[in-house]
Amino acid sequence: MGHIIGSHHTSYTVQNMARSLAFYRDLLGFRVIHERPEVTAQYFRAIIAIPDALVHAVLLEIPGSGHYLELFEYKHPRADALTLTPTTQPGSSHICYLVDDLPALYEKLKAAGCAFISDPIYIDQGPNAGGWALYMKDPDGIPIELFQKAI
Repeated sequence: MGHIIGSHHTSYTVQNMARSLAFYRDLLGFRVIHERPEVTAQYFRAIIAIPDALVHAVLLEIPGSGHYLELFEYKHPRADALTLTPTTQPGSSHICYLVDDLPALYEKLKAAGCAFISDPIYIDQGPNAGGWALYMKDPDGIPIELFQKAI
């Protein structure tokens, strides 16, 4: 009998790969593991159930983890962007990245023009008391949580 034994990656569809790489690779420090500018393999098209798909795919290593971020830019077929907020909508999701100094990273990201849902919030109760957290958006409006554990 099969069992889940771990996780490998989280995948997002993006509108513009260059813009997303500028955010995830250049600003957040993720490392590109591999990039495939034109994925057309039959197995891939069968997995995603789009027989004529043309995808620019990039796999990035999330710093300090064994988990990866996969970005797809569909060259064909193109589609309109989703409305990704509010996060109360069923099916909405976010990924939480651990950070070592949230107030400092916030200032860096703010200076770079990033979009925030909240400022850094000090967590004063519950299981994460003593930590810091905020929600922000990537360049496609995908919600991201940044979280600093209590020291």
